[in-house]
Amino acid sequence: MIMKSILTEASVKIFISATMVSLTSILVFGISSYYYFSHDLPSIENLKNYAPPTVTKFYSDDGEIIGEFFIEKREVVSLDRIPSHLIQAFVAGEDSRFFQHKGLDYFAILRALFKNIFSGEIVQGGSTITQQVVKSLLLTPEKSLSRKIREAILSFKIEKYLTKEEILYLYLNQIYLGHGAYGVAAAAENYFGKTIEEINLAESALLAGLPQAPSKYSPHQHLDQAKKRQIYILNRMVDEGYISQSEFQKALQSPLIFRGKQVPSIDKAPHFVEHVRRYIEEKYGKDLLYKGGLHVYTTLDLKAQEAAQEAMEAGLKEIEKRQKYPSGDMIPSVEGALICFDLETGYVKSMVGGRNYKKSQFNRATQALRQTGSAFKPIVFASALDRGYTPASIVVDSPIAFEFGNKKWKPKNFNEKFLGPTTLRNALTHSINVVAVKIARDIGIDYIKDYARNLGVSSPLHDNLAMALGSSSLTLYELTKAYAVFANQGKLFKPIFIQKILDRNGNLLEENLPLFLSEMFNSTEQVISPQTAYLMTSLLESVVQNGTGWRAKALGRPVAAKTGTTDHFFDAWFIGYTPDLITGVWVGFDGEKPLGENETGARAASPIWVNFMSKVLKEREVKNFQIPEGIEFMKIDPKTGQMTLGKDAILECFKEGTGPTGMVATRIAPSTDFFKFDLNLYLKAR
Repeated sequence: MIMKSILTEASVKIFISATMVSLTSILVFGISSYYYFSHDLPSIENLKNYAPPTVTKFYSDDGEIIGEFFIEKREVVSLDRIPSHLIQAFVAGEDSRFFQHKGLDYFAILRALFKNIFSGEIVQGGSTITQQVVKSLLLTPEKSLSRKIREAILSFKIEKYLTKEEILYLYLNQIYLGHGAYGVAAAAENYFGKTIEEINLAESALLAGLPQAPSKYSPHQHLDQAKKRQIYILNRMVDEGYISQSEFQKALQSPLIFRGKQVPSIDKAPHFVEHVRRYIEEKYGKDLLYKGGLHVYTTLDLKAQEAAQEAMEAGLKEIEKRQKYPSGDMIPSVEGALICFDLETGYVKSMVGGRNYKKSQFNRATQALRQTGSAFKPIVFASALDRGYTPASIVVDSPIAFEFGNKKWKPKNFNEKFLGPTTLRNALTHSINVVAVKIARDIGIDYIKDYARNLGVSSPLHDNLAMALGSSSLTLYELTKAYAVFANQGKLFKPIFIQKILDRNGNLLEENLPLFLSEMFNSTEQVISPQTAYLMTSLLESVVQNGTGWRAKALGRPVAAKTGTTDHFFDAWFIGYTPDLITGVWVGFDGEKPLGENETGARAASPIWVNFMSKVLKEREVKNFQIPEGIEFMKIDPKTGQMTLGKDAILECFKEGTGPTGMVATRIAPSTDFFKFDLNLYLKAR
């Protein structure tokens, strides 16, 4: 008996000792494992400053989205913007005990295991929302025991570090929900075309069914499966007491209207958007562009853009019809470009870089260097005005020849006729080549080149007299910008594509004030005098009233413009402005081949300009060009440029003190009735 008692006591001691050893071993193993798996865990502190890749959005001037750029399409939204039924749908479907557990839900793991076994497919997961946050934000997606252990450790840590609301905020903004949508806000827009606040219960249940398998339950691809999953989520919401049976039935009967997968506004202004995208990438870098969630407020006017695209397509089709060009995908089509600036603000209102962006992303408004033809002449004539010429200066239009070694160049006029002595105004009105060449010879090529640079021309210019006839190649953008100096009273014109850029937190990264505000702060450079600028505007008005720009008279308002045509009709130009807007148009083939016989700037390009401008100016009041101080008007003989009071006299404008001598000039104050009367007479006479 004693022996038995001793054995029993010994057995108990052995059992206790073995148990202690086992527990100690387990404890040591557990602690060792914990330290082993947690020694290099990623920090969870950055979760407080959650800043995932988000969508950069471009807006038109009225706030409509015209472009989106992203690696992951995501809009981060605060929890208070998300409807409660959407939060409840995700909790019911993904982690019903989310508000009770501490990171892991052992009951849910067992429940999911049994449900999946009986269903024969995975209908429920065992991972908590916290675990899914860990998996998405902190760990790699590898499937291994060590990763699961690390995931469990991090889940416990996160539950101590963050509130349940903070964990939900991370989860609902981070989760992938199919078709490139990350987070519930992007998914709401992707599937239903709604903001997150507009989502109803039925739609919430459908979105909450996606995390298990976004492609399998995609309503775009597998609507039946998506509906089954929606019903499952709604049932779970009933079981958890989030909704009533009547709400369940109402949600089932709610129609689901899906929005097709779309590329945001790519057809509205593709070349404009791409131009802005290039600028942002170059200045701020790819990461900020594609991940930074910038808000880029551009100057684009969508109505003007639509009018520009319609005018361009109509004009190019008319050329193709007139020249009987064959059509087809493999046949090069006539191309064109248009750009429009608001003269008061400097805003780029519209830009067409080509007929079909999907076919060619090349921007013919900003990237195509083309010979300008006579469209370059206003720069030559403006140079002359600052070297002693006046609108009434006489230049002899007669044959001239230049010898270069064994070669001889004889510039000729478009109609191959010569007018003899002619005024500067008449020479520009009728785009007389020989006069332009003689002026260039007189004032010097280098002077003209420097003058062009001063106006904002940056492309290389030829070092010969042919430059005066537009032999150099410029972009439509820079030539239109140069003309804008004339329209802007001689001040350097810097077109503005972007009004402002905000970062994801609403901080201002960049702002471009409209020109009229810049001028108030004296930050706009005066590159030519207001008087020279006005004289050029007056000369270009004559091109419209009596010359090659005659089609622009259809607007019924003051217009200053110039046509341009290159040899063999390769390029057709029309650049013109009113006191409000300036627009440039170019037409040609990408491969630099003839547009067709007589497809001049007047015939091929100006109808597009007139079509566009007539639409965008329709609601604007008619204005006259502003006449600066230092301008005087004299009655002159249009043939001799001398002062006269004869019946054929016209009223010409001059810089004060530069008019023909012989009698006192009539100085006219813009506010007097005499000014109005004589100016109208002057315009009519031209």
